[in-house]
Amino acid sequence: MNDSEPLRCILGAEMRRELPPAVVALAAQLAARAGGAAVAVLFYGSNLRDARLDGVLDFYVLLDRVGAWPGSRVAAFANGLLPPNVGCVETAVEASTDGKPLRAKYALISLAQFQRGVSFDALDTTLWARFSQPCCCAWSRSDRDRDAAIDAVLQAVLTAARWAAELGPERGEALAYWRALYTRTYAAELRVERQARGDDLVARDAERYARLLPEAWRAAGIGFEAVGDGQLAPLLSASSRAAATRRWALRRRLGKPLNLLRLMKAAFTFEGALDYVVWKVERHAGVRLETTAWQRRHPLLALPGLYRRLRKLKVLR
Repeated sequence: MNDSEPLRCILGAEMRRELPPAVVALAAQLAARAGGAAVAVLFYGSNLRDARLDGVLDFYVLLDRVGAWPGSRVAAFANGLLPPNVGCVETAVEASTDGKPLRAKYALISLAQFQRGVSFDALDTTLWARFSQPCCCAWSRSDRDRDAAIDAVLQAVLTAARWAAELGPERGEALAYWRALYTRTYAAELRVERQARGDDLVARDAERYARLLPEAWRAAGIGFEAVGDGQLAPLLSASSRAAATRRWALRRRLGKPLNLLRLMKAAFTFEGALDYVVWKVERHAGVRLETTAWQRRHPLLALPGLYRRLRKLKVLR
């Protein structure tokens, strides 16, 4: 057994867990739109954590190539430059228990793009930070494709655990490393959630994160010691920590501009983008934004003004 096998067993069981039939059916519907080019569909987010079907379900659709998804060449080109493209769907599925249509947001990305985005060298933190949190493979084209998705998520966890060791405390409980990490990743992005959101995520699944960290450090080849009282101490030199701080500074500087570029891209690749932003802000920040018909027709032109409003309201950080 290699060092990553225990971690892979944990994540494999997590990603293969049983999901509500309606979620599986909707994932299959999304996959079918790619005409055979879908590799896997990952389900994640608050609805997975809370086992609910209300609100908006969150999916990532992994593709052989982004151009396989129906849409304009401009959208495919934009996705090639700055993945992922995103969209919303509201649809009825036979497996829905109450017969109501389900709402979902989906992100489109090729498997190769996803693999690059979760690597330790990635300058963008969003993918590996998101998929170091719980997710599930709701659909896969084959067992081999499901294994490829599991391996990609495993890499996201390894990347997150390595950054947690390098940027976290010199010693502390496992949860302290995750909290420190998510505090940094949230600060590096445009977020509408509260600053304590990372702490909430860790607290809701504390056993999972406590179990994951030492296995991820072993798999990543990071030496550590158990120093009593449930505390861990990664064996890192002061120079390696300093180098990591310098590398992170670049990612922190790039984080918000990359997020803003994605918002601008979504204005012409994401149907109903403004309505989704309004829903997201209200759900996570409790602020209801009123938008005009003109803003909905011209989301790209409306974006700068909306951005200034959110900054003024201290919704975006």
